[in-house]
Amino acid sequence: MMETPKSNRLHIGIFGRVNSGKSSLLNALTGQELAVVSEVPGTTTDPVKKAVELRGIGPCLLIDTAGFEDEGELGSLRLDKTKGAANETDIALLVVSAAEKPGEDTPEMRWLKIFRRRGTPVILVLSKSDLDAPLTWQAKSWQKLTGLKPVPLSAQSRQGLGELIEQINRLRPENYDLDDITGSLTRAGDKVLLVMPQDIEAPKGRLILPQVQTIRHLLDKGCLASCCKTTEMPAMLAALKEPPDLIITDSQAFRQVDELCPKESKLTSFSVLFAGVKGDLPFFVESARKLSALPPTAKILIAEACTHQPLHEDIGRVKLPRLLKKKLGEKISIEVTGGNDFPEDLREYDLIIHCGGCMFNRKYMLSRVKAAKEQGVPMTNYGVAIAQLLGILGRVALPEQ
Repeated sequence: MMETPKSNRLHIGIFGRVNSGKSSLLNALTGQELAVVSEVPGTTTDPVKKAVELRGIGPCLLIDTAGFEDEGELGSLRLDKTKGAANETDIALLVVSAAEKPGEDTPEMRWLKIFRRRGTPVILVLSKSDLDAPLTWQAKSWQKLTGLKPVPLSAQSRQGLGELIEQINRLRPENYDLDDITGSLTRAGDKVLLVMPQDIEAPKGRLILPQVQTIRHLLDKGCLASCCKTTEMPAMLAALKEPPDLIITDSQAFRQVDELCPKESKLTSFSVLFAGVKGDLPFFVESARKLSALPPTAKILIAEACTHQPLHEDIGRVKLPRLLKKKLGEKISIEVTGGNDFPEDLREYDLIIHCGGCMFNRKYMLSRVKAAKEQGVPMTNYGVAIAQLLGILGRVALPEQ
């Protein structure tokens, strides 16, 4: 279970003021001294992330963030990191010190409104409950103010930890992990052929994450899965008694695989499948269809979830830009970002093309989609965009979740 990818884990964010007890809560949940606990303000700088197993819940990623009220230039940078952590949080633990006076105009209430606008479930944790404070009055006051029943918790004695874990279990979203990757495209007993080009981006002796997750999903679903490289696809098809029900390939091999794909078989790509489980596939398809109408001076943002040194024939930095310039002309402007780097102001772009997002959780991917929609910027993903540029989007099978 500890090998579960971070992107498939329930992301639990711990938020609160400086020295409210956030780091003590992280240590209590993990049973380890992972975060430094100190009375000195600003001890927590960048978010501290820890993959754990919580009993009755399963694989989780705990995120301890810097305080809301961190001051100065460095504090502003820390606050930006906290905002970034909020984008990927499935459940927010809003930590309030038992000694803190409740109030409408407080950082806790401002952040509670932010989480509610984002549709993020919130658990109010009344920390430091072992201190001499009128806990009953404090708890009732916070409950009246927020509409949330606080969980009194002593990180030192671990009292209240069981109740907190129970609340997390009750509030966890049903779709936070990869549930049905192929969706409506497969059912038990279907024959599925995975055509996987093993280029220099695929580590020697290993498969890339989307391939591994898709294979495991097909096995769990009871499908009959076969695998081959692009060059072996003709031999594989000849060896099968009947054409496969579905062929899944890498988006950059779409053209070659499409030419070999039997007319009885559905065709899709790993990137398209992940757009269905992590993003907004209908919006991606709608945005991709606008590609041909972009101006010759269009500015396009290509966003990658992972960060790596550009490789020869890199899909995001080489292959996709080449296809775009062939379709739209050499005057278009292309900007590439990696990892968590993603502009807040997207209005200067005519289109955003995102990777499949296998390194991100669904909540974080949807936060980027939401930002694009709110700013009126079309957004699609690698697989959908490549299919549109190759003129085969109408042929590609799209999953319904």
